[in-house]
Amino acid sequence: MSLKCGIVGLPNVGKSTLFNALSNAGAESANFPFCTIDPNVGLVPVPDERLTKLANLASSANVIPTTIEFVDIAGLVKGASEGKGKGNAFLSHIREVDLIIHVVRCFDDDDIIHVEGGIDPDRDVTIIEEELILKDLESIEKRVENLKKQSKSGDKAMKAQLEVAERLREHLENGKSARLFEVTPEEKVAYNDLMLLSSKQVLYACNVSETDLDSGNEYVETVKSIAAKHDDEIVMFCAKIEAEIAELDPEEKEMFLEELGLKSAGLDRLINSAYKELGLITYFTVGPKEARAWTIKKGTKAPQAAGVIHTDFERGFIRAETISYNDYEKYETEKAAKEAGRMRQEGKEYIVSDGDVMLFRFNV
Repeated sequence: MSLKCGIVGLPNVGKSTLFNALSNAGAESANFPFCTIDPNVGLVPVPDERLTKLANLASSANVIPTTIEFVDIAGLVKGASEGKGKGNAFLSHIREVDLIIHVVRCFDDDDIIHVEGGIDPDRDVTIIEEELILKDLESIEKRVENLKKQSKSGDKAMKAQLEVAERLREHLENGKSARLFEVTPEEKVAYNDLMLLSSKQVLYACNVSETDLDSGNEYVETVKSIAAKHDDEIVMFCAKIEAEIAELDPEEKEMFLEELGLKSAGLDRLINSAYKELGLITYFTVGPKEARAWTIKKGTKAPQAAGVIHTDFERGFIRAETISYNDYEKYETEKAAKEAGRMRQEGKEYIVSDGDVMLFRFNV
């Protein structure tokens, strides 16, 4: 499965600079609003030291990491839900992503214009959230009108959907995001079909100066308190540094990070946090031809995990020969792990763990 993240935020907060660093896709990054009108899309390999280690142990000819798709969505402004600043087009792009990465400016620099005139993370976050809510309200009002017409026939399902939609409309009118709306398991399908913008999970990316990367600042603390309300993740990064790192080869990158006193690049922290926010894990397939990482939802059973590779694997699933990453690293080969009794034969009810090295047996 491919994870799709939409990078959003007000103009000039560092979105395109971050995107360029992530994907080297070359999105124009300039000091004025709306320099990114069409969303740029970049497919970025997910860094995972475990995959590199497994490939070396198995002498794999090819190494194929799992990927994450980033969409650079142009700067939103107050009034975007009404079309200001090409907002309608931008907001429709958000509807297609799994996770919103909300870039918030958390640094002072008089040379870089702020569209609202000054640095205020609380105000900036509120502007984006309100625009998403207003756009959702517009969508739900149209939906309510359609459901009213459809429910006149006496269709119970339509009436049930109408009841949910009317409750949701009132919820949004009170300025509350769809993420805070409570639905029963029976109402969940109707709710999900609405594809509401403010129902998306959010990861806050705080763009700080180089001097604040280690300990943060008062702006970051403000974002932390906002994120805590929804139990969201936050990541600190310096867009300027990430842009420099993106130009370096792996060895130079390691030295550069060491000089800055950083254990990992902002990109790595961002991806790890995105995985955590969406409840994703990685399993591996390893052999002489290739070592490959696969992304699945936490709690996925073995047959469904096999289906990520090919539907035939799930349809004809027999068993999964499984070695934990730690055991594979310890014994260094599949054969040695098997001889030590560390290879498990897992069946259809097995829930895959992060880092499992798996070989699927199937018959179709």
